[in-house]
Amino acid sequence: MPGLLVLMGSGETSPTMVEIHRAAARTLRAGARAVLLDTPYAFQENRADISARACRYFARSVGLEVEVASGITGADWVFSGPGSPTYALDRWADSGVAGDLRARVRARQGVTVLASAAACTAGLATVPVYEIYKVGAEPHWREGIGLLEPLGLQAVLIPHFDNAEGGTHDTRYCYLGERRLSRLERELPAGTAVLGLDEHTAVVIDLDGETVQVAGRGGLTVRRPGSVVVLPAGTRTDLAEIRRLAEGGAGTASAPPPVDEEVTPAEITLEETIRSCEERFKAAAAEPDMVAAAQTVLDLEAELVKWAADTEEDAGGVDQARELMRLLIGRLGELASRTDQRAAGLRSLVEPLVSLRAELREAGRYDVADALRAAMHAGGVVVEDTPDGPRWTTAL
Repeated sequence: MPGLLVLMGSGETSPTMVEIHRAAARTLRAGARAVLLDTPYAFQENRADISARACRYFARSVGLEVEVASGITGADWVFSGPGSPTYALDRWADSGVAGDLRARVRARQGVTVLASAAACTAGLATVPVYEIYKVGAEPHWREGIGLLEPLGLQAVLIPHFDNAEGGTHDTRYCYLGERRLSRLERELPAGTAVLGLDEHTAVVIDLDGETVQVAGRGGLTVRRPGSVVVLPAGTRTDLAEIRRLAEGGAGTASAPPPVDEEVTPAEITLEETIRSCEERFKAAAAEPDMVAAAQTVLDLEAELVKWAADTEEDAGGVDQARELMRLLIGRLGELASRTDQRAAGLRSLVEPLVSLRAELREAGRYDVADALRAAMHAGGVVVEDTPDGPRWTTAL
């Protein structure tokens, strides 16, 4: 069995992570058993819907048939993602899943993919993000499941490291912000590093060869007091280098390993698509260009289909995109109505002028008729003489 540990900062069931999942799935034997651990979100009323969407994502986008389970015995591939880190920790400790996950990593066997909330549990300590950010508890750590220790890493892992949803307040570092993270760092055992994993970014660790690859849109940050090193997407290195950086060895401020130039460009996020569609629609409406405006709505709908399986929906997600599509459809109707009204008003002005030009030509007053035609052209109305009579067109 292959030995892979894949950690994702977010976007685990979105188009941005498809190629990373496919690469991991290609290492599996034929007929491999794939298990989705639903524990982090098992307390939610819509747990069945989240699981169904995730299973569709892996079947359709990755080509992997996945079963939902609460245990991982006999699984070749294990995935767990969004929800509450502390809820998962409590259940995994009681059920023995935490020990099973450690055993997989220690034995260098199986593909283990942890993302978002599940990834948050991988280190020696875990950020209880729900309790701190959503409930208002004092910043504190919970014991992690310790998947990094068998790899020689004394570290905590923080997903959503570059989160920017807060706008006017700092939501980096899994919604902690700098003030709270700095406080929490002082409470860690001496020599412990923070591994920060950006959104829509993955760290792929080959447990047999001890190689490490950073893939996706962001980077992996190795942070210690007085030292911050960022390994950008495309970086290929090894566990020895990550250990050295995590231990604060000499040269930690040096440049990261070279970026792999052959890495496939990452997909844009749904949040970026939403902003782009808003801007494109505004530009089309200003023209006005009804075709471009309608195409923008169609493009947004196509993105909604692509992102329908996204279980985390960070930064608004599918619901925000769907709301925007409804808004743009309404604006499209208003734009069409205004365009029709302008066209009707223009017609009532232009057609008498076209008739006047025809009368001038019949009277032999071609110079005046040509001057009238030129004036209309300058105003955006093009008049053409055809065998069936004059025809006029306009960009409006």
